Amino acid sequence: MARLISPVNPFAGIQVAWEEADYVILGFPYDLTSTYRFGSKHAPQALREASLNIETYSPRTGLFLENLKIRDLGDLEVSGEEDPFKELASVFHEVFHAGKFPVVLGGEHTLTYSTVKAMPENVSLLVFDAHLDMRDTYEGRRFSHTTHLRRLTEEISPSRLLMVGVRAISMEELEYARRKGIRYITSQQISKLGFKRALRRLEEYLGNTSSLYISLDMDVLDPAYAPAVSNPEPEGLTPTLLLNFLEAITSKVPEIVGLDLVELSPAYDSGATAILGAKIIFEALCLIEAAGCRR
Repeated sequence: MARLISPVNPFAGIQVAWEEADYVILGFPYDLTSTYRFGSKHAPQALREASLNIETYSPRTGLFLENLKIRDLGDLEVSGEEDPFKELASVFHEVFHAGKFPVVLGGEHTLTYSTVKAMPENVSLLVFDAHLDMRDTYEGRRFSHTTHLRRLTEEISPSRLLMVGVRAISMEELEYARRKGIRYITSQQISKLGFKRALRRLEEYLGNTSSLYISLDMDVLDPAYAPAVSNPEPEGLTPTLLLNFLEAITSKVPEIVGLDLVELSPAYDSGATAILGAKIIFEALCLIEAAGCRR
């Protein structure tokens, strides 16, 4: 079993016994391939601290997060000799197959490669992200926060993936996405279509998806709302629009099986981005609980 560092303050101040827990929090404080802005390894603790300083009521659902059965395992130790991605996959696999709902706090977005690989092949992946993350190599690395979805779509069917909010694409990535049939909706398309039409397109892409994992890169949000991210990109989504999408998805997909939130860089934050990240997790879990779509 991988070594876990127990949290000083568990997420939202909630800590039920493992046997009782429905939702399990796990921090992955890793940012060794980050570029431009570093420090996302400190995000799990920043998110926990922020979660203790906002109210737990969800106006969208009428639920209080404090009534959900949450267990915070703490952070995976990533400084040892073991491969942190194999260790993450191992812990995630254990949580998933215990019938619990895993919530992974990044850290950089590379973690999603491990979480998806630890799940059955019938699980689809919905990624909210400003970037495609599908370069072949970057700064000499074949596996990094800029390449992890390329590595993943080389190993799984691209039809399992849908991306929302994309607006930063290299020439290489555009050619790869077209060749592989990668499905994505840009933030500009969402703005032009409006929420209802964009949602219909998202629903068409999801098709008959029965089981879904959601990955939330904080840079999908406009920097006006989430300035403290590793690679900010203009023309992003608003927090309300993101949560509206999550609300609609949880009401339509039969089963949501897990969630991660990544790429918060606390060193660039006044505290507002961490608060927003914690709030998004609060609302996402309450939406999943209210919809009854947790596995």
